[in-house]
Amino acid sequence: MSRTTTALVAPELNGKFELREVYLDALQADEVLVEIQASGLCHTDLSCAVGILPCRPNAVLGHEGGGVVVQTGSAVSHVQPGDKVLLSFTHCETCAACTSGHPAYCHTFNDRNFGGARPDGSSAMLTKPGGEPIYSTFFGQSSFARHSLVHRSSVVRVPAETDLALYAPLGCGMQTGAGAVLNSLNVKEGSTVAVFGVGSVGMAAVMAAAKIRKARIVIAVDLQQSRLDLAKELGATHGVLGNAKDVVQQIRDICQSNGCDYAVDATGVPSVIKTMIDSLGTLGRASTVGAPGPGNNVAVDIMDHLTYGKEYVGCCEGDSLPKEFVPYLIEQHQKGNFPLDRFIKYYDFKDYEKAIEDSKTGSAIKAVLKW
Repeated sequence: MSRTTTALVAPELNGKFELREVYLDALQADEVLVEIQASGLCHTDLSCAVGILPCRPNAVLGHEGGGVVVQTGSAVSHVQPGDKVLLSFTHCETCAACTSGHPAYCHTFNDRNFGGARPDGSSAMLTKPGGEPIYSTFFGQSSFARHSLVHRSSVVRVPAETDLALYAPLGCGMQTGAGAVLNSLNVKEGSTVAVFGVGSVGMAAVMAAAKIRKARIVIAVDLQQSRLDLAKELGATHGVLGNAKDVVQQIRDICQSNGCDYAVDATGVPSVIKTMIDSLGTLGRASTVGAPGPGNNVAVDIMDHLTYGKEYVGCCEGDSLPKEFVPYLIEQHQKGNFPLDRFIKYYDFKDYEKAIEDSKTGSAIKAVLKW
């Protein structure tokens, strides 16, 4: 096949994209050539495109891909040409975190997922044969392209009947929200949970808490009433407007306690995180999955944290093992416990500007681009 393909490129870090022809480098031993059929549009992509998160100009982003294997490198054994695959983050496969089942905390996670190059420093995409390197191998995949060279650790084989466009968002956003509840916090049945920010990641947390872990109370907190209404349709028992002055007291009243048992922040906004921590009850556990970029801080009342035994933990990619967790979430969707289809909106790749605008305004909770 031709090694020229079409990709959505961010020429500068100003939030703008262009469809351009790019050139694929030779396939390496640990890579898979994938024909991308769909890719979720994630907040992380948009944050990188404006420089909030690490990136460089002339970038091909995208990290929630779904496609079909075209060719495999000599060191790839778990997929073969013709297999359908979903794509997730990349990891080294050899460090202590990777070998203990926690690849989201790979010791080289940031370099591998945000570095814009392969581990050996070469570029998987070029402007032309022998041309300038393109910032690529984003999360091991750079799925905003018709074809991409994907690191084997990012590749999850799925059954031939899998709807790739529907399940593409499982590679990052959906597994992050669900994993925060199921893995990082390990929410218990019959407990009380508050989710701050119910975009796609927060909705995943709501569904996981309500339908999979069967929490007794699930409180959605958001600035948009329409999102609160949808969250309640998807399992939340209560909705609280995030701009209310008494959010913490409302949560305490709903839980009929001094706070909730668990909480998830999907906004990354320091003031919201502070409110989340304050809303925890005795021995409450909270986690942030929203990525605000480096240098953001939140103040913690140390005495309150100490005397009530609160915990506030980080959560990257839902502490998930994609090769197991992605198929698990597909199974939960098929059982009716994870109805992500309720808030996915599809766009042709050429309509990327509309998808981005709808994502920013909130008219699309989860946009998926399709070739």
